[in-house]
Amino acid sequence: MNRDAGVVALTLARVRSGDVGRMPVVLALVVIAVVFQTLNPVFLTSRHLSDLLMQCAAIGTISLGIVLVLLIGEIDLSVGSMSGVAAAILAVGAVQLQWPLPLAIGAAIAAGCVVGVCYGVLRTKLGLPSFVVTLAGLLGLLGVQLWVLGDAGSINLPFDSWIVQFAQQMYLPHWLAYLLAVGTALAYTATLLRRARRRAAAELESERTLTIVVRGALLLIGLVGACWYLGLSRGVGVMFVVFVVLVVAAHLALTRTRWGRSVFAVGGSIEAARRAGIRVDRVVVSVFVLCSALAATGGVLAAARLAAANQSTGAADTNLNAIAAAIIGGASLFGGRGSAFAALLGVVVIQAISSGLTLVNLSSAVQFMVTGAVLVFAVALDAVTRRSRLGSGAG
Repeated sequence: MNRDAGVVALTLARVRSGDVGRMPVVLALVVIAVVFQTLNPVFLTSRHLSDLLMQCAAIGTISLGIVLVLLIGEIDLSVGSMSGVAAAILAVGAVQLQWPLPLAIGAAIAAGCVVGVCYGVLRTKLGLPSFVVTLAGLLGLLGVQLWVLGDAGSINLPFDSWIVQFAQQMYLPHWLAYLLAVGTALAYTATLLRRARRRAAAELESERTLTIVVRGALLLIGLVGACWYLGLSRGVGVMFVVFVVLVVAAHLALTRTRWGRSVFAVGGSIEAARRAGIRVDRVVVSVFVLCSALAATGGVLAAARLAAANQSTGAADTNLNAIAAAIIGGASLFGGRGSAFAALLGVVVIQAISSGLTLVNLSSAVQFMVTGAVLVFAVALDAVTRRSRLGSGAG
């Protein structure tokens, strides 16, 4: 009982200090669902939710890279243009040059890695602000995209190609979706139990086994219920599952590896990280490479989803939505705080708002204004949280 009381007291102290975790995002999703379901009963239908999740994959993958650069206190304003270049390389390579699809996809992602290296070197060796470097990259990559596409301007991908089928028509078999749901819940529970044992061995406050089992059971019920409901129409899209796998892989890399600890250290304080023996330059370059590579991957997914690449691919709101999703999901603009799951939560919020406003026949102008308002709220919450944490630390 005393241990449970200590855990509760620690949780309440974290909330009072401004560490509210993912609660605002979850509450926002609940409000969005209630409002749009009231305005249009189609919103929470299994078919619409299945489509909505598939739409999250491309922007979410790009947003995952933004989360990484935000963690080190930097920014990449060119992810939209990078995704457009990757889409153009995929289309030209696969359609006009008749490359095998794996080669075309590999070339697109490799281009992203090259751009990331350039950003990282300019940031670390010349000390140029990432805002300026990536803003220049945005313009330069836009020109590269137009050059790659050439006079055609728009190139359609064959509908029967496996990359288009993957992005539009591939859904998990029901049995596999249930199997993944059970496996995820079991892995989550095992992770919490292992962490609780380590904390108990170190004589730190830890959750009781019963509490952890209940949390795992609730997750299992939620995931199985979601798989059942989505299975009433199309099911769980394979492309969305791939995006979730990328998020989990990034989360494990950030929380279980020396590189991940270095990322958070650099985002907290570059000078302190350098004095601790961390190779700051390598960390910064690696993060920019991953960000551009994920942007290129998102561009490939977007082109496959639309079965085409054109001059507007990656333009318009792609850049802003990817950045907004990372911030709304909980990644701090000030560096050193956030999670890979911020990309997942944030992009679901962004796509839910966009899809909901479309269902109620509101114009793009209203969509931009509502998304902007949500972004301002997220940034304000981040600033207030940071101020509260600093005040608590000073106290």
